[in-house]
Amino acid sequence: MIQEIIVNLCTLEVAVAMIVAILGGMLIGALPGLSATMGVALLIPLTYSMTPSAALIMLTVLYTSAIYGGSFTAILIHTPGTASSAATAMDGYQLTLKGQGLRALGIATVSSMFGGTVSAVMLMFIAPQLAKLSLMFGPPEYFLISLFGLTVIGSLASGNMLKGLMAGVLGLIISTCGTHIYTGYYRFTFNITLLQDGIRSVVAMIGLFSLSQVLIQVEDYVHATKKRFENSDLLLKGRRLPSWDEIKFLFPNMIRSSIIGVLVGILPGAGGDIGSWVSYNEAKRFSKNKEEFGKGSIEGICASEAANNAVTGGALIPLLTLGVPGSSTTAVVLGALLIHGLTPGHTLFATNGTIVYTMMAAFLIGNILMGFVGLLISKRIVRMCNIPTCILSPVIVVLATIGAYSIAMNIFDVCVMLFFGFLGYLMKKTKIPAAPLVLGMLLGETAELGYTQSITIAKGRPLFEVFIGRPICIILMIMIILAIVSPFIADYYTKRRAWKK
Repeated sequence: MIQEIIVNLCTLEVAVAMIVAILGGMLIGALPGLSATMGVALLIPLTYSMTPSAALIMLTVLYTSAIYGGSFTAILIHTPGTASSAATAMDGYQLTLKGQGLRALGIATVSSMFGGTVSAVMLMFIAPQLAKLSLMFGPPEYFLISLFGLTVIGSLASGNMLKGLMAGVLGLIISTCGTHIYTGYYRFTFNITLLQDGIRSVVAMIGLFSLSQVLIQVEDYVHATKKRFENSDLLLKGRRLPSWDEIKFLFPNMIRSSIIGVLVGILPGAGGDIGSWVSYNEAKRFSKNKEEFGKGSIEGICASEAANNAVTGGALIPLLTLGVPGSSTTAVVLGALLIHGLTPGHTLFATNGTIVYTMMAAFLIGNILMGFVGLLISKRIVRMCNIPTCILSPVIVVLATIGAYSIAMNIFDVCVMLFFGFLGYLMKKTKIPAAPLVLGMLLGETAELGYTQSITIAKGRPLFEVFIGRPICIILMIMIILAIVSPFIADYYTKRRAWKK
């Protein structure tokens, strides 16, 4: 089989597919609103005449490249190209303002390559074993893991717990807008038919992170323009490849974030955005420089980028072994598998093992090549910051508008983006963090569905009996308690050491 895999990898069709996927994925990821899911969906018609191996290689490599590509605009212009890059924008853009945009891109590139490579290795060797874990998750587990994710809000509150909690609650309320996913009732639609499908989180994030930044720049146009040109020379200096000392410093963070990303990817529906936020929070929790997070921390960039690219390989594990997509993008890949006559599951490895392992090997190679290509073009990408604010701001607005409209070809989404743009602007002015709001929106629907279905499972019994009777739920409840209590314990010991000194 190994010889057949090598022969398949050395064909011209596979080489072209990989090059198109790497470059096309970076471009799609960098454009706000154009998600990896959209890119994979657009390429499926092109794969009809391709061999199954080349088709799967192009789609999966484009998936991971698009996730990485979102870091370009997130770091340089505070506009996450994908939802998975929202956490990266917090610290990446701060480094750009300090004249270290090239350094931030280098760290993001190495971290993304590392996370994607780790996930590819785990996909190749332990996919069946890890996939079994997702079979053990039911509604109670999904509810508790959503609660665990919401405990991250405290760490994302940037020193103001009250404002962070307010933003998180607002995000949860926004997530309930639309049709109830279990009962079918309309909630908070205000008799607007277009709100029956709810508010798309990607559209909201484009407004919160892109349009709000434009409004801030326009508010102080002269200062912003002067600052941009003053830093332009600095942005093109420095190392595009992180130093050996930086790599050694970030290595434990990369490993931890990659593992978190893979585990989150295995859970169906979690996605790179949740993986990046959870890893960002854990990096902050383990860091000795917590005060730097949100102000230009290389640890925050490393955690976010390693995790969101690790999610890609993790999401492919349940898809290939169980036929359960781990993300919206892998749901589209599932359609491509079926189009090419490949049925996920144990029979896929038994009857089409050569095709699957060729795809896995190419996915590993693609992540490594993605890193080298990213490092080669990063210095040219940094030149984007030389563009004056008077030109860059309208371009961002146009790209954000196109991105919001293209998601569902609906002008109403553009209005939603504008609303969240002004909301994000007001939040910036009042120093209310946007990250908890986004997290509430992302986890609210999963938490509500898990809670409602858990009540159904209880059949009139006290709800805690459902949780106590499931071992994974007990573990998750302990993790939630530790996540809530640990900041207070850490703060206590910090004050105690300071008092002794």
